Amino acid sequence: MWSRFARLFVIKTKFEAFLVIYGLANGATERGVHYMNQYPGWGGVMLFALCPVAVFMAGARILDSLERERADFCD
Repeated sequence: MWSRFARLFVIKTKFEAFLVIYGLANGATERGVHYMNQYPGWGGVMLFALCPVAVFMAGARILDSLERERADFCD
């Protein structure tokens, strides 16, 4: 039963990966807006700019892992 439940949290397709990345991006920009409100000026802008960078790195890792898994499966 736990294995069936755990399968819900496995990203299997690129569409699912893009949905996860979209959700991460929405959260990151929201957090960036909070940073700009908390730290006005240059510091807030820099923190805002770093939030999407983290999403880009996570998104690249997610997509890369899908391609590697697909390549391993085809061999």
